[in-house]
Amino acid sequence: MPDTDYLLAPIGFLRSSLKERKEAPKQGGEGAPDAWVEINMELVEGLEGIEVGDNIIVITWFHRSRRDILQTHPRNDVHIPLAGVFATRSPDRPNPLGLHRVTVLEIVGNRLKVGPIEAIDGTPIVDIKPVLPQSADS
Repeated sequence: MPDTDYLLAPIGFLRSSLKERKEAPKQGGEGAPDAWVEINMELVEGLEGIEVGDNIIVITWFHRSRRDILQTHPRNDVHIPLAGVFATRSPDRPNPLGLHRVTVLEIVGNRLKVGPIEAIDGTPIVDIKPVLPQSADS
């Protein structure tokens, strides 16, 4: 690996009723609550064009994840054979990025209410991207 360090800075943080990892479902559609994405005020112009009802991808940094895990039992089920973390959605991985497809439910200033989202309170937000419509060829 190159000696170069790559830096990511949060664009904001998640405000959720989920406070601990053990409270969070594995995926948003498995009972996760709605939550607020709070964008840093100096970046609020970047929200222009996002509207209530939009589907977006919220990219998070799982700040409480282990970065030394390379294999896991999917869904923490020991009856399922070990798999490499790159073949799973495990939050424990060398670069613990989370991808969350959510719906924008409300917009208030620098805050987006989105859901459902399984990340815990205080999770750094790395980026937001729109969900693009599938082409007819897909």
